[in-house]
Amino acid sequence: MRRSDPLRLAAGLLRPRLPRVLAAIALGVLSLGSALALAGVSAWLITRAWQMPPVLDLSVAVVAVRTFAISRGVLHYCERLASHDTALRAAGEARVQIYRRLAHGPATTAAALHSGELVARVGADVDELAEVLVRAIVPIGVAAVLALAATATVAAISVPAGIVLATCLLVAGIAAPWLAGRAAAAQEEAARQHHSDRDISAMLALEHAPELRVAGALPGVIAESRLRQHAWSDALDAAARPAAIAEAMPTAAIGASVLGAVVAGIALAPAVAPTTLAVLMLLPLSAFEAITPLPAAAVQLVRSRISARRLLELTAPQGTVKTSTRHLTRPSGTGRLTAEVVSGHAGAVSHRVTLDLEPGSRLAVTGASGSGKTTLLMTLAGLVPALAGRVLLDGTGLGQFDDDELHRTVSFFAEDAHVFATTVRDNLLVARGDCGDDELTAALGAVGLGPWLASLPEGLSTVLTGGAQAVSAGQRRRLLLARAVLSPARVVLLDEPTEHLDASDAEQILLDLLGPTRGLMPPHKTIVVATHHLPNGIRCDRLQIG
Repeated sequence: MRRSDPLRLAAGLLRPRLPRVLAAIALGVLSLGSALALAGVSAWLITRAWQMPPVLDLSVAVVAVRTFAISRGVLHYCERLASHDTALRAAGEARVQIYRRLAHGPATTAAALHSGELVARVGADVDELAEVLVRAIVPIGVAAVLALAATATVAAISVPAGIVLATCLLVAGIAAPWLAGRAAAAQEEAARQHHSDRDISAMLALEHAPELRVAGALPGVIAESRLRQHAWSDALDAAARPAAIAEAMPTAAIGASVLGAVVAGIALAPAVAPTTLAVLMLLPLSAFEAITPLPAAAVQLVRSRISARRLLELTAPQGTVKTSTRHLTRPSGTGRLTAEVVSGHAGAVSHRVTLDLEPGSRLAVTGASGSGKTTLLMTLAGLVPALAGRVLLDGTGLGQFDDDELHRTVSFFAEDAHVFATTVRDNLLVARGDCGDDELTAALGAVGLGPWLASLPEGLSTVLTGGAQAVSAGQRRRLLLARAVLSPARVVLLDEPTEHLDASDAEQILLDLLGPTRGLMPPHKTIVVATHHLPNGIRCDRLQIG
């Protein structure tokens, strides 16, 4: 494995314990070794019984057959326990490492990704990376040991048969996995090249069919979508050819090894006992049992390598994780936020913004979708860098503060923030971990979720199964707003807090956030709200974007 291989670089995330991995491999070797011994003893027993010896001559072999048959299943179960325990522990360790690196690394790393993409990487990609232990490392180790043992056993009986078996094992254990891995990599490349183009062309035809029909362009768009689909299918077919060959190679290798054993057995027939010939011919069948998982192991290596690359993109190497040498408990001062920045993304729409927010200020940032409201709020929170200019907190640049302490003082609450598949209480405690149940209940009541909380079977302890799927869009929005209410931050930046609420409820919440009564937030906090539309009855400072 190359030093630059993503799997090698990601080993620091998994940190698998070598003794546990070796124990899983040892149990796998013993399990399949029992199968190999079972085949040999069974061949000897069947042939010897045909010779009709005294029954006592067969008793040891009979007991051995039963022992190997039972031990094979028991040891296989133990190997599954050991390997999955190792993988689950490694996945847990990887998630801890990722959370730690995200918490102490640059905030822009996580902020640049959609929350769904972030959760997918920490969830599915970590699982896929940990699968390399169960589906690749352990099978490869077991196959290597069993292949050597089977080859040595057969070679002890017949050197030519041992050479044939070794050749066939190499073909099935190296060539077939190589082709399978190549096919998996080709499929991923095909997905990368064609999947996005195919979906974009199809969604364009579906979402804008009326306009395209009026313009006379719909048939051309549909034809383009069909061409993209055919290109996608052709790419998948081309990538599947090596996989089909890889699937056939182990079966062909088994047949060739058995044929070689038969030929060698015919040559040895005058010189050896019939029982020895039977063992020689049946052993190759069991020898390949450890080899057949290797093509799947090669595919898993490809998938785990892709997941490792995605996780390494998400987390900085351990040596570059930011460690603050400052001893600030939190940014000092009154919490005055000033900015003179060019906000936006390189190559996209940008805006020059000048702000001076005294403690307790209320500001509404308005504009159409895509105008840059969210980017501006993230810039003010220090989550994305400004294209030009800088943001100051009490006269000090945001980059001068420790990230953890800064985000406890200036907090950004995204409209697509994640709702976790855990209790209502835990979903609120992510904002501030020292809240009591009375404070959590009061916050939910303040945002209009009091009746909903009362209807839950276990109140705050009710588990939101499926996360955001357990609540409606409006309830999700209010739940995220309750987090902002509980936040200890002195500057609270809210992105579309009233989206998916009906007009009257949205207006009341905006009045509570920005109006003179300021019912939701204490008067000393600075509140900045990004919204599409601000009702006329609200009196506060406004900033129009776009």
